[in-house]
Amino acid sequence: MTAALAPLDHLNARSALAEACLAVGLDPAGAELVRLGENAVFRLRREPVIARVARSPARRRAEREIAISRWLDAEGIPVIRTLELPQPILAQGRVVVFWKSAADTTAYGNTAELGEILHRLHSLSLPAELSMPPLDPVAGVRQRITTLTSLSENQQSFLDARCAELLSNYGALATELPTGVIHGDANVGNLVRGRDGHPVLADLDGFAYGPREWDLVLTALYHERYGWHTRKEYQQFADAYGYDVLQADCYRTLADLRELLMVAWLAQNASHDPKAMQELNKRLTTLRTGIGHRDWQPF
Repeated sequence: MTAALAPLDHLNARSALAEACLAVGLDPAGAELVRLGENAVFRLRREPVIARVARSPARRRAEREIAISRWLDAEGIPVIRTLELPQPILAQGRVVVFWKSAADTTAYGNTAELGEILHRLHSLSLPAELSMPPLDPVAGVRQRITTLTSLSENQQSFLDARCAELLSNYGALATELPTGVIHGDANVGNLVRGRDGHPVLADLDGFAYGPREWDLVLTALYHERYGWHTRKEYQQFADAYGYDVLQADCYRTLADLRELLMVAWLAQNASHDPKAMQELNKRLTTLRTGIGHRDWQPF
């Protein structure tokens, strides 16, 4: 039986990066850890390359992500592209994919640009050769909740019950927009500005087939509950897309699901990050009481 992988952290992610770089002739020396979340994202110092180290050894998901990038590029959607080499790479039991770096520093697109790109993306028809899984709004969350050391038994029970409740609500949900291809995690943090100043769509591993509102709700949530986007920024997003999800009957359920995912995602890193733990406890209190959304900080 294969031993279970240790939780992803900056040390084992960097070790997997080093092995993958050696396999393809890239230099990992001084690589900058840009983000540690669902994946560990590194920027190589000596070459214009972004490397993503996954938490799991699931190659199929990475292969589909590469195929999606090539499809979107062929359709004229500005999207991050992979290096032309055999990928994905299995290193230290984790899957590593190398992407062309959009820029030497990280800057993001704005809400209007996100709305416009999502409108174009949602108008595409999926090619027959590219399969797309149906959206599972809580994929892996319940298993994650019960195994995370950052959560007490009481917190685990609360989040598990909350997950079951929201999944039931989602099953009865009526949406207005047609179902189709969705990004799955659409927000300005996944719209990276390139060297030419134009934004490109990144983080493609959440692509699925589902309600288009799922791609719109994060920007609305960031404005309506947390104040991370101003009213003007949200209105620019809604105008660019051509639909205001805040007015939709499905908004509250989808926003609650997104909020649960944000808490579960943060809990992955809280056990070894005091700031993440502090933010996690704050968010859990909000989920229980419904109070304090404006105190949440982007993480």
